[in-house]
Amino acid sequence: MLFQARQFRFEFPRPALVMGIVNVTPDSFSDGGLFIDPAAAVAHGLRLVAQGAEILDVGGESTRPGATSVSESEELKRVIPVIRELASRTKTPVSIDTQKPTIARAALEAGASIVNDIAANRTDEAMWRVVAEMEAGYVCMHMQGEPQTMQTEPHYDDAVSDVAEFFDHRLKWMAACGVPETHIALDPGIGFGKTAEHNLQLLAGLGTLGQFNRPLVLGVSRKSFIGKIVDARPQERLPGSLACACLALPDAQIIRAHDVKETVQAVRVAEAVLKARS
Repeated sequence: MLFQARQFRFEFPRPALVMGIVNVTPDSFSDGGLFIDPAAAVAHGLRLVAQGAEILDVGGESTRPGATSVSESEELKRVIPVIRELASRTKTPVSIDTQKPTIARAALEAGASIVNDIAANRTDEAMWRVVAEMEAGYVCMHMQGEPQTMQTEPHYDDAVSDVAEFFDHRLKWMAACGVPETHIALDPGIGFGKTAEHNLQLLAGLGTLGQFNRPLVLGVSRKSFIGKIVDARPQERLPGSLACACLALPDAQIIRAHDVKETVQAVRVAEAVLKARS
């Protein structure tokens, strides 16, 4: 299974990739404001690479539940200097975490290679046309609703089947827009329009989502459903995040994480145990 993002190629099976999070935002749920300064964000990204991150995911707009959107000009001001500097100082592929096609294009022009799109439930094709034109990698994430409203009584007939149906539809639509299948990874969107029970169902059903033969991206780091299970604040949810990441193997191929050093170690040990079992 191949995942291609511009000049970068990842062949699976291989050890899971850890995608390090670089939030250039004042209001992200876990680390908002820590890296709003571009120099601090770049230093943080380089530190994550040194800790083992194989993708850096840079975002300039919080997507936590209830978050409000920011203007394109503000988002560009936050992310473009960081992406340009990271792309010039590391050989690690940079991902832009955005819902806006104009931001995606500018980020790709600045050196990003992947678009991480929480709004793959979109009804227009502009983002996919940008991805196809720029030969970028694309993370297609499932979300019910939008950040402002997504946690208002989310409902599924069957969470795993509904997300699988969504991916099937989007893969066909993206193909029609010229996005090669090999450039697409799928993210079930843990915490995006889901209750804690829906999240657990999706984590337990990741194997079913492997039917599309595309890499699965898992973003569980410090998510609120962990806090609901063990009554922990965001900064206290690392053990729960690591448990989810390890239990998701080998069904998930890309683990998105705030705590890269710890995640890499946990995932590598889990992979070693799984290999010994086989």
